Amino acid sequence: RPAPACVLGIDLGTTSVKAALLVGAEQGQVVAESCSRETQAHTSSLEAGPQGMEQNVRRIIRALNECLAALPQQQLQRVSHIGISGQMHGIVFWKKDKGCKWTECGTGPTFEPEEVSHLITWQDGRCSPTFLSSLPLPQSHISLATGFGCATVYWYLKKSPDFLKSYDAAGTIHDYVVAMLCDLKKPLMSVQNAASWGYFNSRNKSWNTDILKKSGFPVHLLPEVGDPGSIAGRTICAWHGIPKGATVGIALGDFQCSVYSCLTERTDAVLNISTSAQLTISMPSGFQPPETPDPSSAVTYFPYFNGDYLAVAASLNGGNVLATFVDMVAQWTEELGFQIQESAIYTKIIKAALAQDDSKLSVHPTIFGERHIPEQLAAVSNIAVSELSLGHVTRALCRGIVENLCSMLPVQRLNEMGVRRILGSGSALARNEVLRQEVERIFPFPVVYGKDVDAAVGAAMVM
Repeated sequence: RPAPACVLGIDLGTTSVKAALLVGAEQGQVVAESCSRETQAHTSSLEAGPQGMEQNVRRIIRALNECLAALPQQQLQRVSHIGISGQMHGIVFWKKDKGCKWTECGTGPTFEPEEVSHLITWQDGRCSPTFLSSLPLPQSHISLATGFGCATVYWYLKKSPDFLKSYDAAGTIHDYVVAMLCDLKKPLMSVQNAASWGYFNSRNKSWNTDILKKSGFPVHLLPEVGDPGSIAGRTICAWHGIPKGATVGIALGDFQCSVYSCLTERTDAVLNISTSAQLTISMPSGFQPPETPDPSSAVTYFPYFNGDYLAVAASLNGGNVLATFVDMVAQWTEELGFQIQESAIYTKIIKAALAQDDSKLSVHPTIFGERHIPEQLAAVSNIAVSELSLGHVTRALCRGIVENLCSMLPVQRLNEMGVRRILGSGSALARNEVLRQEVERIFPFPVVYGKDVDAAVGAAMVM
C-alpha cells in the first residue's frame, strides 16, 4: 500500500521561518515533523533611515531553504499540498518576469530571489501620523496605520517615486513565495492579507480602486484577491523533493493560521504572543464589521475563514519588548567591558524572574506604541529600592505585556462574549514560563498551551 500523502505548512515569521509536515491519522491530522530557522534578515533602510524596518528577502528564503532541507526527504516526496502563512501588513516588490531564478541544491531544485526589493515589515515606522492624515480616507473597516502595505506604497510615491518604477508586482512575503512556486503572472492575495494592507473593502472583497486612482496610486501593483482556503496554483518544479504539481494554497495571515490551529469552540479565546501579541475571540456567524473604523478602538475585526471574523486586540508589543530588553542588557554589559551572548542573557533573566514570584514594580511596556494610540510610549512606575533586581524587572515586564493586552480586550468583555477558556499560542509564550505564569494570574479562565509552530500547522490544516 502506498504511504499516505503529507501536507506541508510554512510560516514566514518576523524572526524565523517554521515548517511542519502533517500526516493523516485516526485522530485526524498530526504533526509528523517540524523545523524552525531564524532568518536574521533585519537590514537598514536607505530611504527611511532609523524609522524604517526592513528585511533582506534573500535571507528569509535562505532560512526557508534550510528549514526544508532539514525535513526528511522521504516525507517531502509525499507532499501533495502546501499551505503558506506569514507576517501580515508588510510589503515586498518584485519584477514579474525576474522575481526569482530556479537552481539546483543538495535536495533538488529551489528558487533564489532575483529582482526583489527588501521586505518593508509591519513594524515599519516611516509613515508618521501627520503623513497618514494627508492620505485619502479609505473605504474600509480597518484604520490605516504605518507598516500597512498601501501606506508604504504612498510613502514611496511621495518620497521616492523612482523606487516604484523598478517593479511591476507587489505582495506580502508569503504572497511572493506562492507567486514564485506557482509562477503566477499576477500576484494573488487572500482577503486576510488584503484587509491588512488598508484600502480594502472586506464586505465586497475589493480594493478601493476609485479612491486610489484619484490620488495617483499605482493600482497596477495591487494583487488579485481570493478567498482564504482557495487554491493559488501548483508547483512548477520539484521543490526540495516535493513533487512538481503539488497544490499550493493562497497565502494566509499568520495570526489567522495560529488561531485556526487551535480554535475549536466559539467559547475559546486565543492569546498569541510571538514578536507581537494578540488576544482574540470569534465573532458570531453572520457578523459584519462596521463600515467605518473607530480609530480610538483597541479592537479590530480580522477576516477569518468562511466569511467569519475575529475580534482582535492586536498589540505591537509582545516578544519584541523582551528582545529589546535583552538587547539593552547586552549593550550595557558590553559598555562595562564584558561580553555575553544574548541567548545566555535570555536564559538568565527568565531564571531570575522565576525565582521572584511577585513584583510591585509596574512596567507599561508599549515601547513600540499601539496602532490606536501611536504616540503612547513605555513607562515604569512604582520603583522602590527593593524592586530593582533583574528578577523583579523581568517579572514586571512580562506582566506588563499581558496586562497591556488585557487592557485592550478586558476580562469583562470576554465574559460578556461567553469565553470559558484561553488557548495560548506563539513562540514567545511557548518559550517563556514567566509569561505563562502571568497569563494565568491575570485571566480568570483555564489556559491551554499550543506549540511554537502553530501558524505553520494552521496553514497546513487549511489545506
